[in-house]
Amino acid sequence: MSVYLDNAATTKPCEEAVKAAVDAMTVNFGNPSSLHRAGLDAQLCMDKARKIIAGTVGVQEECLYFTSGATESNNLALRGIAAAYGRRKKKIVISSVEHASVDETASALEKEGFTIVRVAPREDGRFYAADFADACDEDTCLVSMMYVNNETGYIMPVREAFSLIRRKFPDIITHSDCVQAYMKLPVRAKALGADLISLSSHKIHGVKGVGALYIKKGVRVVPVITGGKQEKGIRSGTESVPLIAAFGAAAEKLSKTIDERYERLTELKSYLLGRLSGLDGITVNSPEDASPYILNISVTGKRSEIMLHFLESCGVYVSSGSACSKGQQSGVLGQFGITGERADGAVRISMSAETTEAELDILADALAEGIEKVRGK
Repeated sequence: MSVYLDNAATTKPCEEAVKAAVDAMTVNFGNPSSLHRAGLDAQLCMDKARKIIAGTVGVQEECLYFTSGATESNNLALRGIAAAYGRRKKKIVISSVEHASVDETASALEKEGFTIVRVAPREDGRFYAADFADACDEDTCLVSMMYVNNETGYIMPVREAFSLIRRKFPDIITHSDCVQAYMKLPVRAKALGADLISLSSHKIHGVKGVGALYIKKGVRVVPVITGGKQEKGIRSGTESVPLIAAFGAAAEKLSKTIDERYERLTELKSYLLGRLSGLDGITVNSPEDASPYILNISVTGKRSEIMLHFLESCGVYVSSGSACSKGQQSGVLGQFGITGERADGAVRISMSAETTEAELDILADALAEGIEKVRGK
């Protein structure tokens, strides 16, 4: 029996998503840009998914644009805003713990002449909305802040920060990478105060290869990919109708149970912490009020790579951090004050609605065995 606890990296597609993808591949297989009936059917299939997903974030469907995934959405948000507003305003403010698709894009823009300000947590390891507002000035064109950190589950003060920024600098564009929050916490554009929101399908039991970017009406974004004018010219290229259909089906299914699942995952996390509290050398890196879907721990004196391979031999799949880092430390933990041996031994456990107490028991038992067997390695 395998125990999959790496859901922050990707989730197992739900039956509804798989069926929607297969139907789009075998029935609605036309090119949505074609003018005949097969093309229209594919377009209607895509329109349905767009309407569903837009509804879940409380926005108009014509403001939602499909991309190849969250990395592209984040690139489009940063590069698109920089190109649209960067002639007059050359500063971009981000948090110091953003996903690589935001952080690396910001670094690339820095080489192109933009000033990038990375707001770090204070000494208590927490981010404060006022620090983001204080980092802004009349030269700032964009503030980008993730909603839930993908390595620790830390919930960022997006609403508070964007509200403060809006009051001080109403012209600044706000963007939130909501990949680890979507369908786990309520993600509503108006409540967050976000002008742009990035989403991903495969994090919510859809399939890989599709994401979306919400762009508020009136916000100018210069396209990164140009060509045939699909997605109203914001993202050219033939849309992957099967992947989009699966995205919509997964969103429709999960949107009905956000609160119920959050409560259940909170209980599961509490149960797991209870099991781990009896183990020698376990340190919890995630704050108490983090998303219950992600729990980051460290095993004292055990390099995460070795512990991960041991857990894998027991049929338990976890990670050491962001899947995009391929096992390399991203530096995010260091921003939260987790360094040295503690960072070297970090393990990220990420759950889903399908996770059971029995699976967490298997994880805890495997960790206990690993602590003994890989001691000193």
